Amino acid sequence: MTEIYDIIVKDNNGDDISLEKYKGKVLLIVNTATECGFTPQYDALQNLYESYKDRGFEILDFPCNQFGGQAPGSDQEIANFCTSNFGTTFDRFAKIDVNGENEAELFKFLKNAKGGIFGDKIKWNFTKFLVDKNGNVVNRYASQKKPENIAKDIEKLLED
Repeated sequence: MTEIYDIIVKDNNGDDISLEKYKGKVLLIVNTATECGFTPQYDALQNLYESYKDRGFEILDFPCNQFGGQAPGSDQEIANFCTSNFGTTFDRFAKIDVNGENEAELFKFLKNAKGGIFGDKIKWNFTKFLVDKNGNVVNRYASQKKPENIAKDIEKLLED
């Protein structure tokens, strides 16, 4: 059976990154978009990251253009947008598909662990998955869930 640390993803430079790099850390994995009504959540995500990064917390940002074409541009253009407009410093990866025939293995894994009200589909941009230090997917949050409202869940996992 696959565990999250067996999965390899591409960073925004196209290099392979094993998620084993994040073993022992609490992760918030998010599919994002730069031209979405939820794009301002980047500010709150960065605030979470700043608050908890020194305690073993990481945010993994996966841009996705599957919902209304709201993540146009190259991986580098998306990275530039996020750093210049929101000052993001958490890890960003190559643009991926989160649904359908080309969906990324990571999102197949996440959706299998926490199907949500839409079963095996991601409904929209900024769906968030919280993963504990042991690689277990412990929660899934809809796009509307503000990152600051996840802080208590993150704190609990960092204390465990």
